[in-house]
Amino acid sequence: MEPVRVVFVCIGNSCRSPMAEGFARHYGSDVIEASSAGLAPSNRIQPLTRKVMLEKNIDLSACYPKTLAEVALGGCDLIVNMSGQKLMAVDGAATEEWNVRDPIGDSEEIYIEVREEIERRVMALILRLRNTARRMGFANSVE
Repeated sequence: MEPVRVVFVCIGNSCRSPMAEGFARHYGSDVIEASSAGLAPSNRIQPLTRKVMLEKNIDLSACYPKTLAEVALGGCDLIVNMSGQKLMAVDGAATEEWNVRDPIGDSEEIYIEVREEIERRVMALILRLRNTARRMGFANSVE
């Protein structure tokens, strides 16, 4: 099974969606091809985002805020929307809404809480995709 192309979306692409992209790349590269974008991209990834992700041994130094157009939504399979805004449908892409608090301007403790919630959600997505891949592999092996 080819990896599912997932775009994680938030407002500024400086906190939540880079965290999700980082976890997906770190834990799920066998089933997810991850990217992230923002509806109104910031000029940088927030320093606390980078700091709390490094605590999980995930280095976001290569990440930078991107627009939706920059991540080629037309080629994605799943959009995970954490922006709280309604997104236009993209042909061929499913959409999931994740209600995750925006930590921008909050304390490091809030960034950690948000990071933990995003990690749980990304891990659940990875497990779901791995189970689907196993079922498909099993079905293909009995044909």
